[in-house]
Amino acid sequence: MEELWRSYSRLCKESGAEPQETVLQQLHELPRGRLDLATQSLTVDTCRALGKLLQKEALLTQLVLSDCMLSEEGATLLLQGLCTNTVVRFLDLKGNNLRAAGAEALGKLLRQNKSIQSLTLEWNNLGTWEDAFATFCEALATNGALQHLDLRNNQISHKGAEELALALKSNASLQQLDLRWNNIGLLGGRALVNCLPSNRTLWRLELAGNGVPGDILRAVGLAQLVATPKTEQLPWWVTWILPPEQAMDHNQDWQTTFWENQACAHVLSKEMQHLREEKSKQFLDLMEMINKQREEMARSSRASAARLGQFQEALNERHSIINALKAKLQMAEAALALSEQKAQDLGELLVTAEQEQQSLVQRQAKEHRLEQQEAAERESKLLRDLSAANEKNLLLRNQVDELERKVKSQQEQLFLTRQELTNTSAELKMRAVQAEERLELEKKRSRQSLEDSEQLRFKEVPHSLKQQAGFEPPCAHQPLLCPQQQRLAHLEEKLRLLAQARDEAQSACLQQKQTVADSQARASQLGLQVEGLRRRLEELQQELSNKDQEKVAEVTRVRVELQEQNGRLQAELTAQEALKEKAAALERQLKVMASDHREALLDRESENASLREKLRLKEAEIARIRDEEAQRASFLQNAVLAYVQGSPLRALSPQK
Repeated sequence: MEELWRSYSRLCKESGAEPQETVLQQLHELPRGRLDLATQSLTVDTCRALGKLLQKEALLTQLVLSDCMLSEEGATLLLQGLCTNTVVRFLDLKGNNLRAAGAEALGKLLRQNKSIQSLTLEWNNLGTWEDAFATFCEALATNGALQHLDLRNNQISHKGAEELALALKSNASLQQLDLRWNNIGLLGGRALVNCLPSNRTLWRLELAGNGVPGDILRAVGLAQLVATPKTEQLPWWVTWILPPEQAMDHNQDWQTTFWENQACAHVLSKEMQHLREEKSKQFLDLMEMINKQREEMARSSRASAARLGQFQEALNERHSIINALKAKLQMAEAALALSEQKAQDLGELLVTAEQEQQSLVQRQAKEHRLEQQEAAERESKLLRDLSAANEKNLLLRNQVDELERKVKSQQEQLFLTRQELTNTSAELKMRAVQAEERLELEKKRSRQSLEDSEQLRFKEVPHSLKQQAGFEPPCAHQPLLCPQQQRLAHLEEKLRLLAQARDEAQSACLQQKQTVADSQARASQLGLQVEGLRRRLEELQQELSNKDQEKVAEVTRVRVELQEQNGRLQAELTAQEALKEKAAALERQLKVMASDHREALLDRESENASLREKLRLKEAEIARIRDEEAQRASFLQNAVLAYVQGSPLRALSPQK
């Protein structure tokens, strides 16, 4: 491996790049015939050097480049180097995100390289670019060495599957094809299934994760006729009735049987040669072999009978499909009759709808005239109400002005009354103060006089006591007490008069206060009346504005209603036009459906006739094949008997 290591280093230096250490390590520790560079990030210079190295390298048979993050340029350089390589048998390019340029480079590789037998392309994006993938499929069709191809997770659509199907029809070497986890779908699966009868080498096809159910594949395989296979295969009618999975299994079994038959033929030739040399020794073995062949013929006849039964079941299924098609045809005719009846009913409905529309238009015109008259009457009534409200508003305004003048005069009177009340109360207060002052003076004088009288009385009491003790009469002192009593009485009278004057002043003050309160109450009542009149005036103004708004709203509503009625009439007219157009379209559609049904009926009848003819031909072919098998068996039996009868040791053999 030192030579590979040195060659890689030399090529890198010639291109002016540094060799990668990881690649050098892998080349240095290279096992025999296998170069594994998985998960190594290969640069463009490394890919160029490896491509040049692989052009002349004759020791590597396996090349693993999975998850190497190859660029488009790097992958192209590597694959160009492999185009002229004649030793590499296994190539792994998994997880390198190969796209359009990679697909084209792979197509070129498959056209030129004749040694690669296994190619792994999992986790790439080859199917995203349909043109590039079509180039890859065209190269696959011409390749004669590739046996195993892994295309998992490559975003292959149904169009890519159709291209693969075209390639498989021409390819004569591919045995295993893995298409799991793509976007093939029903159309792609059908295309792949249709190509299987034309391919005699593919024995394994993986389609999981593509939205292609197994029962749909079987149904499609039964419904599609395939081309006649080669003469060394099983009879064509056996391949025709087999589902796609069984067809691939049959290809695998046929290859195994073919090689076994070749081996058996070789052994039989040796046995025949040995038999010619020693006829006497191998006579019993030959008889046993004849018995075994008879048993095998019986088994093959039983297998043929079983296959014939399967074919008969397929024919019965075809008959049932034909019956179902006839039933569908009858249902289609019934639907056609029903649609004709519906069209007739729709025509009647259209006539009635037109009559109803005319009556509706007349009725709506009458209603429109009546509504216009009502609107004119309502407008005149609203105008009269508006003039009456205006007159009433003027009267109320005059009343309000008069009430405002009265209120002003009453307010002036109230002001004068309040001023007079204030003056009177001030005067009464002054009089009350003067009266109280005089009353206080009188009280002081009365108390002083009482004190003086008491002193005089206290002075006169001892004298009176002396007179009583000396029995002197007090007549001389009696005139002194009478003036004092008179004075007291005069003072009491004056006090009573002052209290009466005070009471009169208080009563006058109370009367003045009552008068002021009455004046204030009248003023508040007048203010309330003025406020009520103002509110009434505002209410009348509001009512007048409301009347105006109602009048405008009523006029607007009438106009809107008229516009809506016009719009409804226009919509009904357009609806009638649309109904007429729909009726015409339905009539045209009914005519087209009738012609289509007639053509379909004719096609079904022709298809039934062709199927019957094919069935008759198939039965004739089956009968011919049976006759040929019987003739072959009789020829073989006669040849064996003739050979046995011509043997010189026949007389020594036991009777069977």
